[in-house]
Amino acid sequence: MRSMMHGARCLALLFVSVVPLFAQDGPSVYRAACGSCHDTGIDRAPTRAALMTMTPERVLAALESGSMISMTAARSAGERRAVAEFVTGKSLQRPLVTRPSPGSMCGPRTAFADPFAGPGWNGWGVNSSNARYQDAAGAGLTPATVRRLKLKWAFGFPGDIAADAQPTVSGGRVYVGSQSGNVYALDAASGCIHWVFQAASPVRAAVTVGRVDAPAGSTYAAFIGDRAANVYAVDAATGKLLWQRRVDDHPVARVTGSPAFYNGRLYVPVASGEEGTGAASDYGCCRFSGSLVALDGSTGDQIWKTYTIAEEARPTKTNKVGTMLWGPSGAPVWTAPAIDPSRNAVYVTTGDNYSDPPTPTSDAFMAFALDSGKVLWVHQALAADAWNSACIREDATNCPDSKGPDFDFASPPILVELAGGRRALVAGQKSGVVHAVDPDRQGETIWQKQIGKGGVNGGVQWGSAADQSNVYVALSDLGRIAVPHSTVTLPDPKVGGGMFALRLDSKSGSRRHQHAGSESVAVRLNRPRSAPSAVSCFPGRSTGISERSPRATARCSGTSTRSVPRRR
Repeated sequence: MRSMMHGARCLALLFVSVVPLFAQDGPSVYRAACGSCHDTGIDRAPTRAALMTMTPERVLAALESGSMISMTAARSAGERRAVAEFVTGKSLQRPLVTRPSPGSMCGPRTAFADPFAGPGWNGWGVNSSNARYQDAAGAGLTPATVRRLKLKWAFGFPGDIAADAQPTVSGGRVYVGSQSGNVYALDAASGCIHWVFQAASPVRAAVTVGRVDAPAGSTYAAFIGDRAANVYAVDAATGKLLWQRRVDDHPVARVTGSPAFYNGRLYVPVASGEEGTGAASDYGCCRFSGSLVALDGSTGDQIWKTYTIAEEARPTKTNKVGTMLWGPSGAPVWTAPAIDPSRNAVYVTTGDNYSDPPTPTSDAFMAFALDSGKVLWVHQALAADAWNSACIREDATNCPDSKGPDFDFASPPILVELAGGRRALVAGQKSGVVHAVDPDRQGETIWQKQIGKGGVNGGVQWGSAADQSNVYVALSDLGRIAVPHSTVTLPDPKVGGGMFALRLDSKSGSRRHQHAGSESVAVRLNRPRSAPSAVSCFPGRSTGISERSPRATARCSGTSTRSVPRRR
């Protein structure tokens, strides 16, 4: 593997190499998302001349809450506004507001409690093993109290039309990112805002809280990763920036997996959006490689960086329109690492390759040394999976010759104890297969279990949870319906997966029980039957599944599980 041990000089270069983030270029966004229909009037789409007669407010409403929401939901609020002004030739009357009102702020004398005292949920997996399991004290909930939960307060994200970041609950505060790049510290009791920190790009990774050394003494830091591969440490009490680092200089590098904090170091997984941008036939796909980066939690200094692909990308061939293609690439790390102090190891799962040639580290479990970043072992679950978005588009020019099935590991590894002292790393894949491998025997297979058919949006997506006996897995198997004359697809409410409990100690990962989605309820509510969300667990008896709620509570053995909605 390529591994980098850097000093301050190199870090300074990374720090100043900032990529433009919130592009608000109306013409470019229009051409990419709207022009194929509106320039030609396909399917009675209003032409440019018709759009010029409208107000920008009317167009913006269609983009944010009307018939065009599927076309621009992934765009920033600034980009949607830029399109509305471009197609109408007029300016919006009201400015974009992404800052909360002064009345929503907490009082000035609000005390800052010990972040680790009382119930809480820190980071993605709640503990260093990524189990997403809490004991009764940590959860502060029982199955009986879950049934009686009622809305206490609600918080609206200014300027956003969707929320997709998992909150962290620590010391009576709720830390959560947003699509606008605002990171909020809310009061868990009232919902008032203690502070707001503005990141340079959208934040969807969960915030991680840890104790670090600072010039004024030891303090608690909230660690944040954004979709431009920036990592920040801010004072958890005040939101004051302690340090900022960019962990990868690729233009579309990003941090979607939550950083893991252990023994003063922050372990940051790095992914990218090049799997999507690489689909254009005039783009030289692809050069990005996933990586894991270790930073000093107190200063942000890079301790080591190890890429998931050993060799750098090189020119491979010219495509049919004359564009030089590059490879190998990809193997991103989408999700949070798991820490194993007994083995001095940190574990990740990787995604597919973006271009040929495929590598032995894509769609894999990987183990790195905590202190040096040295690769200890690799277990590849699926070989020759090179894929990018061109493979599902009409213009498939940049689709790799391998044309893999896009079966990333989109969920993180969970480190669990088995009977007899044996241990396992467990993770679900987009193939619909749940894998258990042995971290003490170079990742050798313990068992594999196929629970679904898998797919680009199928299989296991955001993550599972585990207790002492079972691993609880949410299956997506999401079906998609193509939107005519566009690259956009919508969820099919008639297709989906469900929830599964698999025995950890079984030789085959045998199924304890399952619950499939209800077609009639899904269709009636116009939502997919799939379960792409992550699962979380706490002790207690079964509370049953609520088919009417997207946050379902599933029937478990001695454990209650909750499915937490999340989208990539």
